Amino acid sequence: MVKLGHRGEDLAVKFLEQTGYVIIQRNFKTAIGEIDIIARDNESLVFIEVKTRESLDFGYPYESVTRAKRKKIANVASLFLKKLRELPQCRFDIVSICHKKGKPEFELIKDAFEI
Repeated sequence: MVKLGHRGEDLAVKFLEQTGYVIIQRNFKTAIGEIDIIARDNESLVFIEVKTRESLDFGYPYESVTRAKRKKIANVASLFLKKLRELPQCRFDIVSICHKKGKPEFELIKDAFEI
């Protein structure tokens, strides 16, 4: 599972860079949790959760970003923002990756949730 998650994050970074995102940091960790990717998309600072699955047997990957997970991501994002001098425009995106027939399929959900 851990290998799949790391592989998914590597794929997500490449996908996001091809989409125009500029990666600022990966795996921002705090005592309360982690954000997979922090990036810039034009003027927005984006906190990105990556979910990867080998199949759709248990639903789409993005469906596993529960209300509790969203709250945790928002709390970790608040800790990251406290380090900045000014408050940028922010949003939360999800990169959902499902491997179908050995090939990853990406779904980017911009503004997936709010704080």
